[in-house]
Amino acid sequence: MTTKTTSHQWRFFRSGGFDQVSIETAADLLHLGELNPKLWTVLNCPTTGLEFDERTLALMDNDGDGQIRVPEILSAVSWSCQRLTDASVMFAQPGLPLASISKADAEGEGIYHAAEKVMAYLQIPADQPIQVTDLTNTSQLFSPNHCNGDGVIMPELTSDAALQQCIAEIISTQGGVADRSGGMGVTQDTVTSFWSQLQAVQDWHAAYANEQGLLCPLAENTAAAVAVFEQVQAKIDDYFVRCQLAAFDGRASDNLNPLTSMYDGLANRVIAEQDSDIAALPLSEIAADRALPLVDGINPAWQTQIAALTSSVLQPLLGDDYAELNHADWRKVSAQLAAWRNWQAARPATAVHDLGLDRINELLASDFKAQLEQLIADDLAASTFADNLLALEKLTRYQQNLVTLLRNFVTFSDFYHGDSKAIFQAGTLYLDQRSCELVMRVADPARHASMAPFSGCYLVYCTCVRQGEKPINIVAALTNGDVDELMVPGRNGIFYDRQGRDWRASVTKVVAQPVSIPQAFWSPYRRMAAFIESQVQKFAASRDKDIESKTSSSAASPTAVASSFDIAKFAGIFAAIGLALGALGTALAAVVAGLFSLAWWQIPIVLAAVMLLISTPSMILAYLTLRRRNVGPLLDANGWAVNTRAKINVPFGASLTGVAKLPAGAKRSLSDPYAEKPSPWRLPLLLVFLAGATWLGWWHFFS
Repeated sequence: MTTKTTSHQWRFFRSGGFDQVSIETAADLLHLGELNPKLWTVLNCPTTGLEFDERTLALMDNDGDGQIRVPEILSAVSWSCQRLTDASVMFAQPGLPLASISKADAEGEGIYHAAEKVMAYLQIPADQPIQVTDLTNTSQLFSPNHCNGDGVIMPELTSDAALQQCIAEIISTQGGVADRSGGMGVTQDTVTSFWSQLQAVQDWHAAYANEQGLLCPLAENTAAAVAVFEQVQAKIDDYFVRCQLAAFDGRASDNLNPLTSMYDGLANRVIAEQDSDIAALPLSEIAADRALPLVDGINPAWQTQIAALTSSVLQPLLGDDYAELNHADWRKVSAQLAAWRNWQAARPATAVHDLGLDRINELLASDFKAQLEQLIADDLAASTFADNLLALEKLTRYQQNLVTLLRNFVTFSDFYHGDSKAIFQAGTLYLDQRSCELVMRVADPARHASMAPFSGCYLVYCTCVRQGEKPINIVAALTNGDVDELMVPGRNGIFYDRQGRDWRASVTKVVAQPVSIPQAFWSPYRRMAAFIESQVQKFAASRDKDIESKTSSSAASPTAVASSFDIAKFAGIFAAIGLALGALGTALAAVVAGLFSLAWWQIPIVLAAVMLLISTPSMILAYLTLRRRNVGPLLDANGWAVNTRAKINVPFGASLTGVAKLPAGAKRSLSDPYAEKPSPWRLPLLLVFLAGATWLGWWHFFS
């Protein structure tokens, strides 16, 4: 990316170990495109997971890739400056004054007039600025009785009651489309579909009127007769096909009739007339070219349906006295009813049938369709206001939020100055009498933890839950205080988000790093004490288990335990212990003798030197880690592209993690009724130990 030379005098401040540009004036905004990108703190950031207005980020994300990049920042700044009469408005309190909108070009004029309409609709006084919240209630800005450019027509847009009824009928049969005002209306597509369905239903009814004699062989009883016919059509077709197969091959008759073994299953149970096993049998006995009897010899499960067919279909069409049905007559009856059935199958599948034929004819004869299409065209012609309203919202949000984003993108001034939290700081975590201010949301803790340790910070990952909310994951950096015995998975704390809501936080992972030089100094001794304590516990546990097992064994077999005692082995153990104590005493005596060989004032120096020798490696490692401690890897792990090493030195780290302190002027009572009583043996034992060490040293040195 190339940069231009500029005469603008930039001002820089130094925080976090690097120079950051100050963005304080309108001139800084106007010349931001001339600032070398190497001097920018960030090169891109995500549009989600930030304590920042997501709508503003969405308006800035021109390519929709979920990232805000340097060109998009410059584009937003340049566009805002062009749309304002004075770019210094960007640094004012949130709110866009009408007079600050530039009318230098057509886009500016459109935004200005849109702002005028908004102020008129919402009755905002002329001397008050437009706020972002004024533009979020579309039901007030897009009134149902005003064209709003979305191509959706609501009944309120016309005063014609007949046309309003037509719109309501379209919505009821086609479904409504959401209008910008919040109500439901119709569009060109729904109007076209509605009239197309009206015409289809009218044509369908016209076919009935033109072919009524063919379609209705039984006049007004045709529909009921067809319903009875369709109940038995498949079963009668099955019967005649079976008889035709029997005629084709006489050997098929036995197989086409039910096997006698099928009746065995019916012999020992109660049989109902409508039993499914009975209904599955043929209508009658199968024989070659046999007619279907309509009275006797009919499957009992089908007698009612056959009787209904005879009375409502066969007798009216074939004759009053009809006792059996042959295949030719059945085909004749099927053909006579086919026209009605085909007409019914062609019935348009639409809800406009509910309007009735008279209303359908009335609508098709009216000019409502033309009127609605004209209203839709008029509404679409007013789309300029909607477009300008979007631009007005964009400008208002940029005025409120863009400078804040610059102070967290071009610089980290919000993070280092401490007047307000940075947009990547999610809130405050309270844990073990300390508050952590450097807390970030984490979408993928496992992926984040793979890169975050390069920050050099002591990190605590937590899962936060709150009733009625989706759980969130956070990471907190502990940059002050003692952490040697602090964090283990399962510890609980409280997380307060930027809205002041409290979440229950549970520690899930810890990335241990040095926090301070003093902590590193005592770290070896604490590790040694922890090691000794663990070994003592292991030894005591093993001895206790051994004694318990031996006790159980001796209780089970006393004679066996008694006989297994080996006095020689027991003496050997005591000899080994004596040798170890002797060696330890000799070493201790040598150390004490060496100390007594020094002048009295040299002894503290030697002791301090020994302690320093033990702690120096830990202190050196802590020093190197604290020097490279920076926030960059934490952000990079969240999808940022940090362009510098944003350091967290010791003083700044102390401000990011607060430890518990009594309030100024507080009074404290040192009387603790439950304090442990001092042991009377502690001082005598110490004196005995010092006397013994002194004697050993004197004896070793002077003997």
